[in-house]
Amino acid sequence: MKVGFFLMPGHPPERSLYEAHQWDLWFLQLADELGFEEAWIGEHFTSPWEPIPAPDLLIAQALMTTKRIKLATGVHLLPFHHPAELACRVAYLDHIAQGRFMFGIGSAGLPSDWLLFDVDGFKGENREMARESIDIILKLWEADGPFRYEGKFWTVNYPDTMYNLLKFHIKPFQKPHPPIGVASLSPKSPTLMIAGERGFIPLSLGLNKAYIASHWEAVMEGASKSGKRPSRSQWRIVRDIYIADTDEEARYHAIHSMTGRAWREYLIPLFAEFRLLDIFKHDPSVPDDQVTVEYLVDHVWLVGSPRTVLEKIHELYELSGGFGTLLMLIYDHRDYHEPFEKCIRLLATEVMPKIADLAPAGVS
Repeated sequence: MKVGFFLMPGHPPERSLYEAHQWDLWFLQLADELGFEEAWIGEHFTSPWEPIPAPDLLIAQALMTTKRIKLATGVHLLPFHHPAELACRVAYLDHIAQGRFMFGIGSAGLPSDWLLFDVDGFKGENREMARESIDIILKLWEADGPFRYEGKFWTVNYPDTMYNLLKFHIKPFQKPHPPIGVASLSPKSPTLMIAGERGFIPLSLGLNKAYIASHWEAVMEGASKSGKRPSRSQWRIVRDIYIADTDEEARYHAIHSMTGRAWREYLIPLFAEFRLLDIFKHDPSVPDDQVTVEYLVDHVWLVGSPRTVLEKIHELYELSGGFGTLLMLIYDHRDYHEPFEKCIRLLATEVMPKIADLAPAGVS
């Protein structure tokens, strides 16, 4: 098993965009120095708690201060970009990264983002657009000659050479393209079916057993349409993690740090509005008002001493049926620096080496 990070990126809404960006750059440099495998960086347009609308800009700067870690969009929200423009930008960034880039894609889940771009996500238009967009992007990267794509949402022309000088020429550095990851939130996500159908990397939140199982079911259902054989070793599962010397200390820091604040003030209320609190419950009979930060620490998150967290990772591995990469959710801990940095260093030195032998086999 490999270990990496998922940055939404989560920042307190009072943090300036500049300061938030600088903290993310600091963290990515630390992750690289400690030997972590990868970091996925999110994209949102209308959430003050997730204020980065251009993860590729953050990645481009982080590439200059890191040496080994792979960096990924986590994810580009396909309905909000013209696919021809995004195909060129992503391919260009892939050249800058020289093999350290992964292309995360998604269909977008915030209704406020849908409204900003006039996309009817309530009727699934965002998912239709995502499927059409990745079709166009891949065709542009794969084509050797001109074509015209007339879709429901976009029309794209791959131009023939004009005036003996002008032509489509920006193709990815990695062949045939950078690794593509697909993230989704909803149970048995139709977007994750695209991952299975196309052989892309699935990314899932590691919540309750039924929710996790539904995500792999979606991957397998998509794969059955194309004859692909998805590997669990590609599957990334995202979890909140907090490690300290003792279980009691880790629990305290998880509740009182930015991790606890982000869930208390933003994520739990948001999931409640989406009527998705059930995906956190270890027992369906748990009332919604009992899904608190304390409940998540005790029943969902990987919190404790290194030994306790190791035990919880093995439990998550068994519960899920096996996966290849654990991604820790990251929030801006500028105001809680020392306990957070210690957590990351304990994850690198006391946990990561001891789960390297967890290696899923097969597709089932």
